[in-house]
Formats: sequence, C-alpha cells, structure tokens
Amino acid sequence: MRWKYVLHVIGALVACIGLTMIFPLAWGAYYGDGSAKPLSYAMFLTVVSGVVLFFAFRDPEASKASSVMTHREGMAIVALGWFAAGFFGGLPFYLAGTFESVVDCVFESLSGFSTTGASVLSNIEAVPRGILFWRSLTHWLGGMGIIVLSLAILPFLGVGGMQLYKAEVPGPVPDKLKPRIKDTAMTLWKVYVMFSVLETILLMFGGMDLFDALCHTFGTMATGGFSTMNSSVAAFDSAYIDYVITAFMLIAGINFTLHYMLLKGRFDSIIKDPEFRVFAGMVVLAIIVITVAVYQGQNYDNVPDAVRYTSFQVASILTTTGYATADYEMWPGIAQAILLFFMFVGGCAGSTGGGMKVMRIMLLVKHSYKELFRLIHPRSVNHVKMGKTVVQDDVISGVWGFFILWIGLFVLAAFIVAGTGVDVVTSFAASLACIGNIGPGIGGVGPTDNFAWLPDTAKWVLTFCMVLGRLEIYTVIILFVPEFWRK
Repeated sequence: MRWKYVLHVIGALVACIGLTMIFPLAWGAYYGDGSAKPLSYAMFLTVVSGVVLFFAFRDPEASKASSVMTHREGMAIVALGWFAAGFFGGLPFYLAGTFESVVDCVFESLSGFSTTGASVLSNIEAVPRGILFWRSLTHWLGGMGIIVLSLAILPFLGVGGMQLYKAEVPGPVPDKLKPRIKDTAMTLWKVYVMFSVLETILLMFGGMDLFDALCHTFGTMATGGFSTMNSSVAAFDSAYIDYVITAFMLIAGINFTLHYMLLKGRFDSIIKDPEFRVFAGMVVLAIIVITVAVYQGQNYDNVPDAVRYTSFQVASILTTTGYATADYEMWPGIAQAILLFFMFVGGCAGSTGGGMKVMRIMLLVKHSYKELFRLIHPRSVNHVKMGKTVVQDDVISGVWGFFILWIGLFVLAAFIVAGTGVDVVTSFAASLACIGNIGPGIGGVGPTDNFAWLPDTAKWVLTFCMVLGRLEIYTVIILFVPEFWRK
C-alpha cells in the first residue's frame, strides 16, 4: 500500500471539492444573504488543504506507476476520499452557523454527497440560499460520483485507474463503455449533465425560478431528495412539476449505460434489458395497487389525484430519492408495505439510486430457484442467467456476500441506534433509510419529520451507514479487514 500516493490522490479530490464551492458562493453574492463570506472561507480552507495534501505527499515514482494502481489503493482512495468529502463539505454549514455541532455539519454534508437526503435541518427556508445551493450541489456531485468526475479531469495530474471506477460506480458489474477510463467517465457525465439541463428547463416552464429548478434537479438526478422548501416538492402544489420530477426520478433510477445506448440509437437495448423490465414492471404494478388502495381508503377524492401522488411516491422511494408530496404514513397498510419493500430494493445497477439494486434482487431470486430446482433434479445442469448471459459463480457469491453484509450491518446499526434511547420502529427505519440512501423512513423519521432530534451517537452511526450504502458496503468494510493492511 503506497500511502503517500493514496493521500496524494485524496488531496486532489479535496481541492476539486473546494473549487466547486465557487458556484454556491456566486449565488450567495447574488442574493446578498450573508453566505458569501463563510462560503469563501470554506472554499479557501478546502482548496488549501487539498493542495497541501497533494504536494506534500507527491511521489514522482508513484505517479509513474499510477497506471498500475493496486486494487487495495483504489478501495482506500474511494472510501477515505468520501469521508474527506463529508468533512470538508460540512465546513460551509459550520462557518455559516447553520449547525452548532460538528456531527450535524458532517451528517448533512455526507447525506448530500451520499445522495441520502436525510436532513437535520428543521427550518430549511430560513437558511441562506448560498448554503442551500451548496447543500443541493453535494447531491449532484455525489450522484454520479466524485471519483468518476475526478477520473475525467485529473489524468494530467498522474491520477487515474480502473480500480477507482470499479470501487465507485454502483452495481455488481460496472460496464466500461469506452476503452479508456477517462472517456468512460466523460461519457457518463455528458449523459448526466444532459438530463440535468433538460429537467431544469422543464421545471422552469412549470413556474420554478432558476435557483429552485437547479436545486430540485440536483436532488432528482442524483436521487438525493434535498429540497429548498420545508414541505419538499409539495410546496409547489403543481401536478406538472410532480410529473416532471417523477419522470426524471425514474430516469435516474435506470442504468446509465442504457441511456447511453439509447442516445446512440440502440432502442432495443433498453427493452431487452431484463433488469429494466423488472424495474418498470415493479413501478407499474405498485402504482396500480397503491392507487386503488388510497382511492378506496378515501385518501383522495378522485382518481387523477390518487395517480399523481402515488406515482410520485413510488418513484421517489424505489429510486431512493426521498422527495415527498404526501404523508404516506397515512396511507393504507398495503401501500406502506409496498413502499417499505421498495426501500430495500432501490434502483437499477449503474444508476444513481441506492438500495440493494434490482439486479441483485433478481440474481438472489434466480439462484434460490436454481437451488430448489437442483433438489428436485440433482443431476441437472442449470445456470443462473441475466437475459441470455450466464452469470458466473463468483458474481453470485459476491451478491450473496453483499446481501448478508447489507442486512447484518443494517440490523447492527438499528440495535446501536435503539441503544441510544430511540424507539425500535424509528431505529430500524432510520438505519434502513440511511444504509439504503433513501432519506425519509417511517416513525420518527417519516416524510414529515427529520433526523435533528436524534442523539449525536445515533447520528454518527447513521452517517457511517450513509457512506456504507453509497459505496456498496465492500469498499468501506474492506478497511476493517486485517488482511487488507498486510503486505
């Protein structure tokens, strides 16, 4: 493990994060809301810290060997880099006096970068707009991944490698769209930016100003869920805005490789993709069932309203965005049960969504059926397939390992949170909401509540869960395995 090289790369990442603070700084100066000064201080401290790390640990020999970055180095850079992003990303909140405690600043920052959307802000609309823009921008940066962005812009610094891409991109098997990793990162970001621009324009047509349109686009495309309003998207009370955000939440929950293929004219690729078909089927079926349930339960007076609020909440929970236009805790039991199940599932592999991912759930179900079939026909040769592709045994083993770790860590976190005095329902809901990068849960952290009232110990545990979920467990947990540190 070349620790000088690891810290050298993390320094570059920290400096890049600091440079992005120029955008909220500009909004703060434009509105004159008093946020420009703390943002400029935060930007200075972050950039200087990153530059110092970068040059202090610069190793010419290691830079020459950057093309053969080891797998362990890639894992360390991603995991430690994400925690560094959370710390420095919390500086604007601390210097602006948004929160008094460090844990709240780091919690809000990592909730943004991890695209979780769990918030400890009690009065969002009272916060200066420059700070709110930074809060939403952390979503957008974290959505496709700070590391992937860095791969696209840092090769000239001698920083790069497929190991970073594998450690950062969500999903069991990352697709390498282009021969060079820099080109892959740029391709992903072009698609990401294109959809972001399109959604911003459509939201402005619906009556949002540029500031609100950008902030809600960041939260949508990153499947994050931070809003500029206390009542989230419900504050706009617009069916048009609801449907636009619903559509883009679903777009963000689909594998970005499929979007790329679609833009290249390969329309059949999305239809033939088995994961997309299951994802779309779940969305349609859930909307139908929940719409019938809430209409019969007299939660809404007419079918169009039932469809509107149901489709928005289904898309929000399944893609782990976390926006809210309705208090789903008031819906019938079947509706809440479906949404709770969706909190475990999440979006597609290769999307900006969190959760276990649809592909993993499919592989677990297929492998379980294979084992049942083998009990009936012991001599049969039966392979697990995704479409026409045979899934290798090591991939299946990795998925089962991920599943066991995900459930185990989720339960462990829930017990620790409960040990701080939080009720059982809220403890499990908060842990699920954070490790699944969903945001709102049920109980004391439902769609009309927030995480501000939780004890500091619980917040630290949940903050760690956010990073676990965003980096898909292995990248973080591997740091706690003794063999990782041995030569």
